[in-house]
Amino acid sequence: MKAAYIEKTGSPKNIVFGNLPKPELSETQVLVKVAAAALNPVDTYIRAGTIQMDLPLPFVVGCDLAGVVEAVGPKVERFKQGDRVWGSNQGMLGRQGTFAEYAAVEECWLYNTPEEVSDEDAAATALVGITAHLGTFRDAQLKMGETLFVNGGTGGVGSCVIQMAKAIGARVIATAGSDEKALACRQLGATMAVNYKTDDIAAAIQRVAPDGVDVWFETRREHDFDQAVDHLALGGRLIVMAGREACPPFPVGKFYVKDCKMFGFAMFNASPQEQRKCAAEMNRWMAKGKLRAKIDRVMPLAQAAAAHRLQEQNTIKGAGTLAGKIVLKP
Repeated sequence: MKAAYIEKTGSPKNIVFGNLPKPELSETQVLVKVAAAALNPVDTYIRAGTIQMDLPLPFVVGCDLAGVVEAVGPKVERFKQGDRVWGSNQGMLGRQGTFAEYAAVEECWLYNTPEEVSDEDAAATALVGITAHLGTFRDAQLKMGETLFVNGGTGGVGSCVIQMAKAIGARVIATAGSDEKALACRQLGATMAVNYKTDDIAAAIQRVAPDGVDVWFETRREHDFDQAVDHLALGGRLIVMAGREACPPFPVGKFYVKDCKMFGFAMFNASPQEQRKCAAEMNRWMAKGKLRAKIDRVMPLAQAAAAHRLQEQNTIKGAGTLAGKIVLKP
């Protein structure tokens, strides 16, 4: 089968597009014929060796996929040949990735794809949607009528946070890096969206939530905790899920006197049961058109190295040339 893989960690030029044997199934695995795979920043960190993991070599890159079940192991119970499925959590912790024509995936990391949802949309929503759901509901426990602030509303996670909050009847304030991206946040359902480069964020929050926001969802790698804590309401919740090397100062006094809580998490630490709960609600929203990842571009799998370079330029160097997910097709 064709696959995008590495023999050693390093720059995107280490990605080889070539032939590898089709995966053999264990008793609890599903063989998926991949129709679409999506790229995430974490994929670039693993490929670069920034996140240290034991990788089977040659190592197929990629976390997310959607496709059709080709075969199942004898102990698989939830899927059969011909089922459409999507999933995430591949390409890490010893598991081979998804940038290939076929992927062998443990049953516990797969979910049925709703009839109404394309493979491209399912793959693009996988990791970012589960991440958004875990932070918004498992940790922050956002409720109808509350106000959520999301920094980075057009990013993969941020755009899902906006849609999920809107779906349960919460208000959303979002930031974006341009007027065009702020408009995109409003089109996703944000009550207020501001250009963080030119607009007064404090004034925008004051207009929508004069007593402060109930949830501050931080998607950026650089954190301003003084700003976040200043704008949290009494009992507010702060979510962090990016910025592996960040060590910003933290205003302890302002934080605890307002009975605030902070949650940090990495999506891939969540149990299969927790992630399946997220996926079930995501499927309901996707089927009704209430949740859809913003796809910036679709590329052939043969261009996996170029896709990694583009993602890296935007995630690390702030190039601003991406406004959504990169999806690759075998």
